[in-house]
Amino acid sequence: MNARQRKSVELVEQCLANIREHNPRVNAFITVLHDEALDAARHADAETSEWLRGRAVTRSTGRALRNSATAQPSNLFPGPLHGVPIAIKDFYDTAGVKTTGAFEHFKDRVPEKDAPAVAMLKQAGAIIVGKTNMHQLGMGTTGLESFFGPVRNPHDPDYIAGGSSSGSAAAVATGMCVATLDTDAIGSCRLPAACCGVLGFKGTYGLIPMSGILEGTQPPDEMIVWLGHAGITARSVEDIAMMLEALTEKSFAPLETDREFRVGVATNFKADAEVRNAFERAVGQLRGVSLREAKVPPADPRNLENIKEDRASVADRAFADIDLLVLPTTTTTVPRIEDARGNPQALSPENTLFANYYGLPAISVPCGIDANGLPLGFQIVGKPQDDRSVLQLARRFAS
Repeated sequence: MNARQRKSVELVEQCLANIREHNPRVNAFITVLHDEALDAARHADAETSEWLRGRAVTRSTGRALRNSATAQPSNLFPGPLHGVPIAIKDFYDTAGVKTTGAFEHFKDRVPEKDAPAVAMLKQAGAIIVGKTNMHQLGMGTTGLESFFGPVRNPHDPDYIAGGSSSGSAAAVATGMCVATLDTDAIGSCRLPAACCGVLGFKGTYGLIPMSGILEGTQPPDEMIVWLGHAGITARSVEDIAMMLEALTEKSFAPLETDREFRVGVATNFKADAEVRNAFERAVGQLRGVSLREAKVPPADPRNLENIKEDRASVADRAFADIDLLVLPTTTTTVPRIEDARGNPQALSPENTLFANYYGLPAISVPCGIDANGLPLGFQIVGKPQDDRSVLQLARRFAS
C-alpha cells in the first residue's frame, strides 16, 4: 500500500481535497468526518514518530512503552492500516457517527458502538474519513435511490455508478479514500466496482464479520442472512490484501506466485456482444494459466432449503478440474441514468449472484473501456476458503 509510505496528514488532506473537488458531482459521501479525520491523522503521525524513536505504542490505549516486550504483539503499533484514510459504507454502524442505510427513516440515526468490522479497522490504525452513499437499504444495483440523492458515475455523471455500494466505488475511483468497507449480497460490491473502474472483492462466506449493520433495527430476512457478505473496494489487490489482514487477522501473502492456475472460462454466462468481446480479450491476457471451458453452477436464492448442502458440494461439482472460474462481472455495459430510473435492478446481478449463493470468494477487476468510455469488469471466482488464489490471479491479471 503506497499510502503507508506517506505521512497520514498528507494522505488525509489529499483525500479531503478530492472530496471537495469530486463529491459535489458524484455524491459519493453521506457524511464526511473532516475535522475528526485530520485530528486522527495528526495523532497517527505522532505515533509514527514515537515508533521511529524506538518506542512501541499499543493501539488499544495509545500508551508509549519503552520496552516493546511488555506489549502484546497483537496490540503493537503500527497496525496494517496505520494512518490510512478509509471510508465505510453507510450500512455499518459507527459509534457517534450517523449511520442511515441511505433511508429517510434512519436519517438522524446515531449508533452508540462500532460494528465489529469497523472496530477492527480502527484497531488496525485506519482513519475513517466518512460514510459512503448507497442504494437505499442495499435494495438495488443502480445507486440511484437514496434519501441523500443518487450517486453518479465518476467517469460520466450521466451514467449509474452501480449498487448498492455505489458511493464506495465512486469514492475510491476519485481518490476520496484509499479503500472502503462494503457489503455484497448479490454483487453489491463487485457491480459498482466494475462500473467505476476499481476492484471489488467479497470473501468466502463468513470471512469478515457482518454484524453491526443497522444494529437494533428490523433484522434482515433469511435470504439476506445467507447471501450477505462483507466486501472491500480498492484500487489495487495489495490494498485489498491489507484491508483483509486488518479484518481477519490472517495473512494473504504471498500475492506473487509462479503457480500455474487451472482457470475455467465460463461458457454459460449472460452478456451482450460488447461485454463478451471485452471478456474474451481479457482471457487472452491471462498468463501462466491453463485454460479450459467450465460452467457457472446454477443458483436459485429463492429456494434456500438446500443451500448448506450446495455450499458443501460446490467445490467438487464446479471446481473438480479447475482452481478458479472467470466470467464477466456485468451482463451489459454501464446503463445511462435516464434508462435505469424506476428499475432498482437495471444493472443485472445475473453474473455475480451465484458466488453469493455458494459463499465463494470473488473479485471484479477492471478489464477495459466500453464504447461510451465507461469501465468493464472481469470477475475471478474461487473455491470456498481459497481467497488467496483469487487475489493472486487478480494481481497477475492487473499487473
